Amino acid sequence: MELIDTHAHLEDVKDLAEAIRRAGEAGVKAIITMGSDSESNAWALSESSDYQTENVRIYPALGIHPWSIRESKIEKDVEFIERNIHKAVAVGEIGLDYWYRGLSRNPQKKELQRTLFRRLLKIAKENGKPVSIHSRGAWMDCVEITAEMNVKKAVFHWFSGPEEALRKILENGYYISATPAAEYSKWQRAAIRSTPLENIILETDSPVSYRGEPAEPMHILRSLSAVAELKSESERRVAEKTTENARRIFGI
Repeated sequence: MELIDTHAHLEDVKDLAEAIRRAGEAGVKAIITMGSDSESNAWALSESSDYQTENVRIYPALGIHPWSIRESKIEKDVEFIERNIHKAVAVGEIGLDYWYRGLSRNPQKKELQRTLFRRLLKIAKENGKPVSIHSRGAWMDCVEITAEMNVKKAVFHWFSGPEEALRKILENGYYISATPAAEYSKWQRAAIRSTPLENIILETDSPVSYRGEPAEPMHILRSLSAVAELKSESERRVAEKTTENARRIFGI
């Protein structure tokens, strides 16, 4: 089976060279490492390729995570993405988070997130790039803004939102990704059950922890197994379809 980890933060993975080796042994053929701030964007472009192996290709994405927004750095960070977007396979990780540090009670900071999100979606659209979207607590706003900006290819990373938002994602031909949390998260499991396999891709979000265990790209096997169980499909069928979806979205 050939697998693609469509969303990881490789700069934070411990003993990365060994983690990539293990991923290759597990059947991972490609990993997309997501930028989330100026440092991780620079790492994705200049250093991530040092960890490629004969079996595993690493591709950079450039973005500004909603947790990483610093007003004083926005212009510089956006300019870096604009200047280097032709070297990336996607704009990500970007999006909105209304639950982070009480942002639901701070309309000014929510509006700053939305303004930056639109700018980054515009860069993606103008350069024909897909986007990887963080939408925690802001699911409907994320879907509506992405559709309003006429972005053609969007992945709602680790989607665990309400059915109403999921319907809009699917109506617009967008995708959701399954993480190892699909083994146990009630909300992600519900989303996977309601989403056609044609609209699902796999990821690990490494090195985030699942039930206390830090993830690495080989744990894509956990995402695969969970989706196969929830969709009543063989792991081989899920691997084939999600890898086909990922190649089509990211052009890899």
